[in-house]
Amino acid sequence: MSAVLLVPLLPLIAALIVSVGSEATRQTRAKIAAWPIGLAFCSAIVTLYVVATEGPIELRLYDPDASTVLALPIGLYVDRLSTVMMVLISGIGTIIYTYSVEYMYQDVHERRYLALIGLTVSVLLCMVSSANLLMLFMLWQLLSYLLYILVHNHSHQETLKSAFRTFTLLRVGDVAFLGGIVLAYSLYGTLEFPDLFAVAAQSTATVSLFPGVEFDGATAVTLLLLVGGMSKSAQFPFHGWLPRYLYAPTSVTALLHAGIINAAGFLINRLAPLFGISSTTLHIALVIGTVTAVLGATMMLVQNDIKNMLGFSTIGQMGYMIMECGLGAFSLAVFHLIAHGLFKATVFLYSGNVIHKARQEPLMPHAGHQVEEEGYSPLTWTTGVFTTLLIPLLILLATHGVLQIPLLESQGTVIFLFFIWITSSQAILTLTRLRAVASWKVSAAMLVTLLFIVFVYLFAVESFTAFLYPDPDEVASYFKAADLPDWLFDLLLVLSTSVTIIGWIYLYLRAHGRTVWTPPWIDGLRIRLYVLFVNRLYVDTILYRVGHILTSVIQRMDKRAQERSL
Repeated sequence: MSAVLLVPLLPLIAALIVSVGSEATRQTRAKIAAWPIGLAFCSAIVTLYVVATEGPIELRLYDPDASTVLALPIGLYVDRLSTVMMVLISGIGTIIYTYSVEYMYQDVHERRYLALIGLTVSVLLCMVSSANLLMLFMLWQLLSYLLYILVHNHSHQETLKSAFRTFTLLRVGDVAFLGGIVLAYSLYGTLEFPDLFAVAAQSTATVSLFPGVEFDGATAVTLLLLVGGMSKSAQFPFHGWLPRYLYAPTSVTALLHAGIINAAGFLINRLAPLFGISSTTLHIALVIGTVTAVLGATMMLVQNDIKNMLGFSTIGQMGYMIMECGLGAFSLAVFHLIAHGLFKATVFLYSGNVIHKARQEPLMPHAGHQVEEEGYSPLTWTTGVFTTLLIPLLILLATHGVLQIPLLESQGTVIFLFFIWITSSQAILTLTRLRAVASWKVSAAMLVTLLFIVFVYLFAVESFTAFLYPDPDEVASYFKAADLPDWLFDLLLVLSTSVTIIGWIYLYLRAHGRTVWTPPWIDGLRIRLYVLFVNRLYVDTILYRVGHILTSVIQRMDKRAQERSL
């Protein structure tokens, strides 16, 4: 219990150490404050061990059965999901705070900035260990306010505009989140997680929006909560705030990956028994996640700014996370959340160094370091074809035929195998760009990459899934709730596989200088799509015009009301 309490309290103590004191000792206190956040990380690891061996830890400073309205539902419910998130948040928080001490040492408002980093880490740790849905929402709200303040440079007009746009879009999601909480309480009479799941599983309540049009209660609640998660995790069409938010200091954009931008994945997993009741919500999440993943990755390819490119890459990866939730692969979504958070936070921290080097050589950042590139080797491409197409097919046939795993009756197993293949294909495709090294080295790297990804995903399937969800029947129920019609599921697999194979063929032909014939209308379409994606689908323009229209309507209504009163 002591370790559990220390995890959220220590970053708050670090914020107080930075804030209180004279200006003469500011730098010393900033360095000392890194230690409490590091100790929070150690405490989180201890908590993870305790929860894994002894079960969840509960601490409530209120009586859930009390009828008083003024009772604040403050407490902690720390299970395996909470502890995994606590380790991730405190670990990334420690790195980001330590980095920020040197990164901001000449800034006038360094004290405020470092204190806000500590406070944000503390709020995140409290949020993932909330004892009930209302406490989670209050901390969710507080994060929206902290994001507004963390842009830091409020004297810069574009930064201020981006902060306001972020705050506005997050408010839309927060209103939907609040609506979901109110509806859940009215239908089920509780916001305590275990009780909420138990009542919802037995409930047959429905919600009527219009006469004759009824929704299942769980579907209505989870759809509203999903919208709340979509805004925080930059899902389409709420994705516009993230690229604009990159005016914030680099360490803040890295801190987003400690649990802020990943919030939807955590929320769905925290409420997995509730989301698992509604197949409709899971299917909608699949569509939203797929659209976001495709659009995010496509918009990333047309960016000419490193932070914007990383920002749209994050949007695409968050789309993958929601898509995995929509497929019922909740544990895979958490695994993706952790891996992406560690990777992208590191990349964002290093992007500042890349930008600095580029500014030193603005005309040609790599001048003087030219390396004569060798041509593509048949060995490299042959290895790539085997590792991305033939070997996975052999593994699939062995799994189905030799091991007698009923793939045709289990969409969940196919989903995990497909993600193994698509991830390894993406990684191996990038290795084909390594022309300046011997081809056998690239081929060896391809084989090692395939084996590494296969073993990592198998770990995620077996060990990590069993760790987060020890009951196999519970995991099976989530996959069953997310089951798609067989024809649709097969169509998605065939389309994704075809795109990957065609991509291999196209890259191979272009790499060897061969002309790839395409219909004339394709070139015109490519130009139009390029313009569309460079302008970010014009979502910002549309939202601006909608906001302008709403403001005009409200002003006219207010003016008429004043005239009538006179």
